[in-house]
Amino acid sequence: MEAEIVEFVEQAGSYLSAALGAYGAGVLARAEDAAVGATANAGRNILHAIWRRRSPSGRPELEAAVREAAEDPEDTDAAAALRQQIKRTLREDPQLLAELTAQLPAAGTVTITASGERSIAAQTIGTAVTGDNTTIRPCPNPLP
Repeated sequence: MEAEIVEFVEQAGSYLSAALGAYGAGVLARAEDAAVGATANAGRNILHAIWRRRSPSGRPELEAAVREAAEDPEDTDAAAALRQQIKRTLREDPQLLAELTAQLPAAGTVTITASGERSIAAQTIGTAVTGDNTTIRPCPNPLP
């Protein structure tokens, strides 16, 4: 089970960082915000679920870890302390791990979004041209 916890915490890292960046230390008290991106809201949801499952005596430690990680996003020690609090909760509540893992996109899932006139969305692309009156001609001296 420890390997699953470590894998989840690694996958959730970007969501947690986005949540702390968007909501700050108040992430545990704030409601979901439609103006905040889906990644940040997913991180907020993870932290709320962790918070709800913590015992009342364990909540101050989680709050302190969230506050420290939010105050200095570059502080790797603060981020590690928050990860440890999350791991502790997941070790005590294996069902929560299953619930949260199901909420995250599958590993390797790529979401690409293009928005706006002449936008291009692609994971890999050879040649992309947008605009009016564009002409594409073959290269006169192709490389061998």
